Amino acid sequence: QLQLVESGGGLVQPGRSLRLSCKASGFSLDFKAMGWFRQAPGKEREGVSYISPSGITTEYADSVKGRFTISRVKANNTVYLQMNNLKPEDNAVYYCAVANVYQLHITQRLRANFYDNWGQGTQVTVSS
Repeated sequence: QLQLVESGGGLVQPGRSLRLSCKASGFSLDFKAMGWFRQAPGKEREGVSYISPSGITTEYADSVKGRFTISRVKANNTVYLQMNNLKPEDNAVYYCAVANVYQLHITQRLRANFYDNWGQGTQVTVSS
């Protein structure tokens, strides 16, 4: 069974950090571009970050640039999202997903319709 499982979410105070993990089972993430997305209540799902199959190319939403870092560890078949200096506006359910082509153009990387195989999501709550 092909599955993506996110973990690492939780409740943190503003300014603190979390690291989200996205582990694949039943298939390899090798040669797969990956993305992190988030969805807050009442809002549309938005792209947060992208990483190319090699890990060399990354992309971030303006709202998280300089605070979030995406990475991947081939041996673990896992993609990570390090989130620093969290803000209340980061409150959302965070999802990882596999891009439906080998690499995405810069205009496609943070758009959900270019991704398949979504995980179930992990809740991130930033509150004092």
